[in-house]
Amino acid sequence: MDRILLVALLTALIHLIDTLFYGVRLSGVKTRHLATAYSLYQIISLLAMVANMIQAPLLSSVVEQGINAGYIAYQSHLNELQRDIRLIILAASGGTAAAALLTPLFVILFNRTIFLFNRIGSLPALILALLSPVRLHKILREFQSALRYLRLSCRHQSKKGHPFSFTRINSHGNFQLRLFCTNVVVIGIWTTGVLSALFAGALLPSFRSTATLLSSIVNGIAVVLAAFLIDPVTAMITDQAIQGIRSENEIMHLTFLLIFSRLLGTFFAQLIFLPAACLVKYVTLMLAQISLLY
Repeated sequence: MDRILLVALLTALIHLIDTLFYGVRLSGVKTRHLATAYSLYQIISLLAMVANMIQAPLLSSVVEQGINAGYIAYQSHLNELQRDIRLIILAASGGTAAAALLTPLFVILFNRTIFLFNRIGSLPALILALLSPVRLHKILREFQSALRYLRLSCRHQSKKGHPFSFTRINSHGNFQLRLFCTNVVVIGIWTTGVLSALFAGALLPSFRSTATLLSSIVNGIAVVLAAFLIDPVTAMITDQAIQGIRSENEIMHLTFLLIFSRLLGTFFAQLIFLPAACLVKYVTLMLAQISLLY
């Protein structure tokens, strides 16, 4: 159980960092240094990569431990494994929700980091500057002032309207609704892809390696949908904001819309977890039958 809790914590960290990426786009528009914002975010995303490298082997070992048990213990392990995977997906929702709360503060601090990098001009020097006692004290003061600014902004925003409104980006409400729903589906598929493949491998112990590798089938659907329906649209809106065609408020509302849809997507992953596992199981059996013919 301790191993599952560690995997859940790592999953929450991964989704927290990935969700903060939406705030990076907003920082790039506010500072007019979009390329620098993306570049600095890559340093933060290294934490998610390390967490993912630790998470996957841990979860795989849990699956293999159940497979190597006796038949009765194995049947009991399947039910326990399903509960554990749903806990991991719930942790993904928790990490996303935490990022949603931290995004406004993250944007304020990330903006100042971008300006500091532009003055220093070196990433190692930036890291040393951020870790210096003087800078840490200044960051703490900026953190407190950012909280005060955030409270004032929230009061002002509450008078203007809710940031999740579908009419904020442009006059075509169906456009935002399609983007919102598509992102829910994409995040749901991406969240459960590897987990469903691992569970399919537990259902087919003799072909668990094939089932695990077939996670690309599930994730491939999410990649295609994102590449065709989400990324080009959000990139276009971001470029228009930098060019002055759109306002920063529109990017802010787009950011919160994507974050909220991402949160719902993690809940959607709970619904499609078993169907996706059955899909991977079916494809695995089909490949096994084809291999027997040749």
